[in-house]
Order: sequence, then structure tokens, then C-alpha cells
Amino acid sequence: MQPDARGTITGLSRGTTIAHIARAALESIAYQSAALLQAMSRDAVAAGGAPVAELRVDGGACVNDLLMQFQADLLGIPVVRPKVIETTALGAAYLAGLATGVYRSLDELAAQWQVERRFEPTMTRERAAEQMAGWERAVRQTVAA
Repeated sequence: MQPDARGTITGLSRGTTIAHIARAALESIAYQSAALLQAMSRDAVAAGGAPVAELRVDGGACVNDLLMQFQADLLGIPVVRPKVIETTALGAAYLAGLATGVYRSLDELAAQWQVERRFEPTMTRERAAEQMAGWERAVRQTVAA
């Protein structure tokens, strides 16, 4: 935690529009998620496990195709969006169904999950690394000297 960190918008010019700022806000979600997932993947490998092979997403932000594609590009792995994106409510319903006998097993519940769309990475790993390095530089700038 860095209590001295401040929010910034970098790279503004006279030509910057509200659309640029909106896109930057979306991209910031992908950058933050990528940083976290890359750290998790490193930890998993260090502990003898496998790196993250795909990211399954849910929630309101996952309906944004631009965000999902950018996430796949930064991570270099597929991002998979399910047909039902409100999985918190769905999970509660599944658990209730499991408890009352509507479903017989966790395997039966797992079989209910269906892919709506799969976003494959299209960005080169070198370009993704450059993008992440730029993000990390911008983040470091937010910390008071």
C-alpha cells in the first residue's frame, strides 16, 4: 500500500478527447488485471504449479469486447467469456440447487458452464511487454518523490 500515490492521466495532448479518456479507463482495468495475473502466474510456477493458461471472466465489464481483447493481448493467453456473465448470482442459485437436490453433483454444475466468446491474443509478446512497461512507468509516477 502506498498512501502517497496519486491518480494521474498521462499522455494528454490538445487532441485528446473524452473517447481517449474512456479508452484509457478501460485499458487501465486490463493493465491492473494483467499485473496481478502475471504475479499470480509467477508464484504458481515458483511453487511447482503451472502458469495461468486462460482467463475466464464474468461481471459487467466483460461485455466490452475491446477490454476483453486487450486483456488477452496483454496476458498472451485466451480470455473466455461465458454465456451467463452474472456468475455470482448464478453460483448462489447453483449452490441452492445442489443443496435441495436439483443438481446431483459439482460435476453436473460444471457442465452447465458454456462459452459465449473466446478472445485470442493478437499482439506480439514484445509489444505486450512494451505496453506493460509503459504502464509500470506511469504507475511509478503516481508515487510522491
